Amino acid sequence: MFSNLPPVTKALLIGNGLVFVLQWALGDAALAQFMLWPPGSGNDLLGIGFMPWQLLTYGFMHGGFAHLLFNMLALVMFGAPLEHVWGERRYLTYYLVCVVGAALCQIAVGVWTLSEGGQAYPTVGASGGIFGLLLAYGMLFPNQRVMLLIPPIPMKARTLVIVYGAVELLLGITNTMPGVAHFAHLGGMLFGWLLIRYWRGQPPFGRKGPPRMRVVR
Repeated sequence: MFSNLPPVTKALLIGNGLVFVLQWALGDAALAQFMLWPPGSGNDLLGIGFMPWQLLTYGFMHGGFAHLLFNMLALVMFGAPLEHVWGERRYLTYYLVCVVGAALCQIAVGVWTLSEGGQAYPTVGASGGIFGLLLAYGMLFPNQRVMLLIPPIPMKARTLVIVYGAVELLLGITNTMPGVAHFAHLGGMLFGWLLIRYWRGQPPFGRKGPPRMRVVR
């Protein structure tokens, strides 16, 4: 199965796995500068704060084996079909845009939390990119039947996207499961949706209506 995966999906699997091994071998503290830190929330003792490269590097780190496992399963399930349809370059561009978009949304939430007197923490995980892939899969293959792992319920891909998006929004607004970056997940979906709309020339990009006809006399 691994040998039949398209190249970018395979490379992302290997990259995430290698970084997780580094986390395990060196400890999270040694790699803290690669986590996503909202501006103003860094660890002054270690001299760690927000740096531009964190917009990408955080997406290759994970908080535990289960976190890594579920993200990589979703990467194979939703990412591989998209790479076959889009090709390597467009697929990689889409994935990285979703990772960066998720980071920007999480930074905005972190800055707002700090302004309200709360405490923001660093973020890790490929989930922003994965949720972007989920959205794209639902848009390209809306009627494809997929199976939830927990609970094992079959449904259409379009329904799965709507359910996951609604649940993440509810959990984020109610601050349920505060250790999970719900708005980063939503940010990955938002930026993925915007990029697909841009590629298709749909609003808010491109024409808002049918092209005008020019009469030749």
